[in-house]
Amino acid sequence: FHAVSMPNFVLLMADDLGIGDPGCYGNKTLRTPNIDRLARGGVSSRSTLAASPLCKPSRAAFMTGRYPIRSGMASRSQVGVFVFSASSGGLPHSEITFAKLLKNQGYSTALIGKWHLGTSCHNRTDLCHHPLSHGFDYFHGLPVTNLRDCKPEKVITITLLTLAVLRWLGLVQVPPCIFFCLFFLAALVLGGLLCFLHYFRPLNCFLMRNRDITQQPMSYDNLTQRLTADAAQFIQRNAKTPFLLVLAFLHMHTALFSSKDFAGKSKHGAYGDAAEEMDWSVGQILDVLDELKLANNTLVYFSSDQGAHVEEVTIKGEGHGGSNGIYKGGKANNWEGGIRVPGILRWPGVIQAGLEIDEPTSNMDIFPTVAKLAGSPLPEDRIIDGRDLMPLLQGRSHRSDHEFLFHYCNFYLNAVRWHPQNSTSIWKAFFFTPKFFPEGANGCFATHVCFCHGQYVTYHDPPLLFDISQDPRERNPLTPTSQPRFREILETMQEAAARHAETLQDVPNQLSLGNLIWKPWLQMCCSSSGLFCQCDWEKQVGRGSH
Repeated sequence: FHAVSMPNFVLLMADDLGIGDPGCYGNKTLRTPNIDRLARGGVSSRSTLAASPLCKPSRAAFMTGRYPIRSGMASRSQVGVFVFSASSGGLPHSEITFAKLLKNQGYSTALIGKWHLGTSCHNRTDLCHHPLSHGFDYFHGLPVTNLRDCKPEKVITITLLTLAVLRWLGLVQVPPCIFFCLFFLAALVLGGLLCFLHYFRPLNCFLMRNRDITQQPMSYDNLTQRLTADAAQFIQRNAKTPFLLVLAFLHMHTALFSSKDFAGKSKHGAYGDAAEEMDWSVGQILDVLDELKLANNTLVYFSSDQGAHVEEVTIKGEGHGGSNGIYKGGKANNWEGGIRVPGILRWPGVIQAGLEIDEPTSNMDIFPTVAKLAGSPLPEDRIIDGRDLMPLLQGRSHRSDHEFLFHYCNFYLNAVRWHPQNSTSIWKAFFFTPKFFPEGANGCFATHVCFCHGQYVTYHDPPLLFDISQDPRERNPLTPTSQPRFREILETMQEAAARHAETLQDVPNQLSLGNLIWKPWLQMCCSSSGLFCQCDWEKQVGRGSH
């Protein structure tokens, strides 16, 4: 197998997709024929690990090849992501993304879909954290993420719930004066919520094309189809030049959505509908590569930013999170279900079709892999934590270059993974673990996500030790009795953690309170009418765009 110079790259990133969701990873009822087709034509990794179990730090690591703590993209508080478009935090301009490296090599670069790595710093037009400031020539998508509050039916839900509560309380049976007082109070609360949602939706939920807002508030109508069509057009426009396309799906983050062609068609409710629509999108991109005869010169990568969000359950009891297969935990914690994600790479004629690998790899590995294939040297002024995947993918090596991997829960080192040379064991030591609730549950249902410090975790001294190669479900922690080398193994892992800590530098905290809060002077609006930001130029622009 021989690689051609300056191949194209299509990097497909799902949001909150579990490793147990695609058919090629064992799901028998969720239909993912195109993801499965990608796997048959390439390599499927059974041990691809997200650098963080939360979307923002994971995506920062993916883009830079570095642990997110190195760029300040790891929160020290309970809020681990940006929830406002008008926050000032984001991926620092000093960070080097693979898009920057490839752009310098002459590649056309595009990011379509979810960004969630910040927008502006000092004013609404500086766009210091925007994709165009990080090496992408073209951007079409959401600067933040697909939030539950972006769906308009939230307003209807709150109204119905309020009326239901009033009826349940039997307020029609109390004296009129008390009824009207309570009704007035409820109306004030409801009015405040409706007012917040009325303004929050257009202010936070909008689509951009390059530097301009094209739809505010964002409409879910055929949204996947629109973004997929734009991705296909980018490939068509750049068919004769090297290109990098990052298609970052809005699926499977809540709020779940799907077009009428997919709604109600799966066996897994709204989640399955959205997953099958995403799979359709993957197929459209693969078809365009085939039609333009670009498949043999294109490395395609498919993964998820972290595991499925197991705590996503509606008030009706419908699960809106996916499957993490046999693995414990999920999004926002470092049990295997939170960080072990699908990892598929295809490059016909270069990577052997149908191969499966179990060696531990990281989503940070895409950075050095893509850089080397594009002929770009790696930056020498910083530590790159990712490793080139090609020796492993081509069978020139049978071992991962990661002897140690460090699993962070936001800012805090949560666990260490050690895959010793000349050993099949994969040791994993937890310094703390989240307190699942209720007791016996597989997640932190009381808080919707697990937190990383304080009363929400249990600290372990000595650390909790597992051999993942023998106990992938992480059910049986080892002891000095069950593992004679218990103390020796932990000592080696703690020494590795100490060496790793020595390589960290103090950097500005991009998720400090000052960087997280909403700043009105950073708020983007497509009109000049104050908070009433309403526009829809999605249909008027696009075909002639870069």
